[in-house]
Amino acid sequence: MKKRTLGKNFTVSAVGLGCMGMSEFYGPRDDRESLRVLERAVELGIDFFDTADMYGPHHNEELIGKFLSSSKSRIRIASKFGIVRNPGEYKRTLDNSAEYARQSCEASLRRLGVEQIDLYYVHRLNPEEPIEETIGGLERLVQSGKIARIGLCEVSAETLRRAHKVHPITAVQTEYSLWSREVENAVLPTCRELGIGFVPYSPLGRGFLTGRFQSTTELDSGDFRAHLPRFAEEALGANRRIADVIAELAKHKSCTPAQLSLAWLLAQGQDIVPIPGTKQLKYLEENASAPDIELSIDEQRKLETAIASLPVVGERYTSEGMKGVNV
Repeated sequence: MKKRTLGKNFTVSAVGLGCMGMSEFYGPRDDRESLRVLERAVELGIDFFDTADMYGPHHNEELIGKFLSSSKSRIRIASKFGIVRNPGEYKRTLDNSAEYARQSCEASLRRLGVEQIDLYYVHRLNPEEPIEETIGGLERLVQSGKIARIGLCEVSAETLRRAHKVHPITAVQTEYSLWSREVENAVLPTCRELGIGFVPYSPLGRGFLTGRFQSTTELDSGDFRAHLPRFAEEALGANRRIADVIAELAKHKSCTPAQLSLAWLLAQGQDIVPIPGTKQLKYLEENASAPDIELSIDEQRKLETAIASLPVVGERYTSEGMKGVNV
């Protein structure tokens, strides 16, 4: 697996692994199969695992901790804090305080079974809490050795600048894909100006860009995509045209739509490390091959032009979820 560097000194596999779906949100979980996926990921050269304390909640970090306890490989772990959930409930609140960051970090360290988290993100920003105070608290965690680097999720360019003045930010994690390109307007350019890496989550449009979904009836019970505007029945027909364009171009490139989508993202810059999530071996192996696919400038432009003519129907999240975007 090829390597890339986020920020100044965080070198990881060119494609990481989003682990959220192993615990919830995308249907039933299967810990035994998920552990096989984690093991296979390491065999394929993926050494960058992404988790958060709210996935489960807590289950995802515990699952990764179980894997790490039996693995001899050096895995780079990214985790997050800031979204507060009670077990069994989806209702959530936000807490970015320095004290909560410390408590959350120490709990994550115990669940993961590690002495230091490689990259620690603020999962969602609470606009009522000054970012300077939050980053100040995280800086103290860096100084104490509990975390190695600081990251931010779904942050605005303005807030990113303020945070970076307090302590260097290593990476920003925001949704970015062929049907979610808003970060190109301000956030991504700011990252590049400041020397900050970029980690796209949902690089495959939560699976939609692979052409898997033709109807909401195909979503498992408990799959939160059924509540997202882009997956609504009235939006599917229009949005499927985007997946169809990707599928057609992937056919000419002799690769899968998922591989083409990831290859396009990777071609946007060496500072980009997508983290496609999966809990199935076949998709993991498919995604891991994406760095070997090279797109010419003409191929990139052809893909972008074709999709630009097909406006996306629906927001990324519900109106409530969109409140946490670009804060």
